[in-house]
Amino acid sequence: MRALITNDDGIDSPGLATLASAALACGLEVVVAAPSTQASGTSASVAAVGDSGRVVSERRTLPGLDVEAHAVAAHPGLIALIACNGGFGGKPDVVLSGINLGANVGRAILHSGTVGAALTAHVNDVTAMAVSLDVGLDEPEPLWGTAGEVVRAVLPVLLEMPAASVLSLNVPNVDEVQGLRWAELARFGTVQSRVDEVGEGEVELVHVYAEDSLVPGTDTALLAEGFATVTALHSVGRDVSPERALPAWPA
Repeated sequence: MRALITNDDGIDSPGLATLASAALACGLEVVVAAPSTQASGTSASVAAVGDSGRVVSERRTLPGLDVEAHAVAAHPGLIALIACNGGFGGKPDVVLSGINLGANVGRAILHSGTVGAALTAHVNDVTAMAVSLDVGLDEPEPLWGTAGEVVRAVLPVLLEMPAASVLSLNVPNVDEVQGLRWAELARFGTVQSRVDEVGEGEVELVHVYAEDSLVPGTDTALLAEGFATVTALHSVGRDVSPERALPAWPA
């Protein structure tokens, strides 16, 4: 099986190399295509850097890895879209996005470029997984090796799921993970944006830790307890629950 590895932290992120190594260890053929620069918070944006209408891609070498790698002047959502339409050597069987520096939990995953790439693969009928390491604002050095071990445990499960399944995996930044748990999405993420100052023609957003209590069974609560969390996601689709009778219009 062929895996496309991408992220939103950029081609030089150690998390990207860790994810590629984990995929190789699971027997996958690996191609890396990641943003040439930081692209966090871009959700499923299909924007490219620059205005030429063409996506610029440069071949790169990743230290310690013998894989094809591309630094792409585009957001991860667009990279996933290109890959799923045959770019970077052909349509992959699975898209793996990450390993992100920081958790992607709660409904705040809407804004994540890491998750956005996975959901873009999903809507293009490709199985995908977004992987994030719970390194907070004031945390010690990222334990990429821990995240890689968890990926190697979860990836076989993903590959046995129905086609176009998508998972979000969050790993605590600890030496010994307590285990794996399916998790609900929390109402918010662990870090929220707050409007700190509002001036004439300006607003300032500050990232702060969420002050809400942790709800048992949610990704934020289980991560805090030292568990790696797995959440199955789905992308855009019709919601019939609020539908009501429509007026006869035009009369």
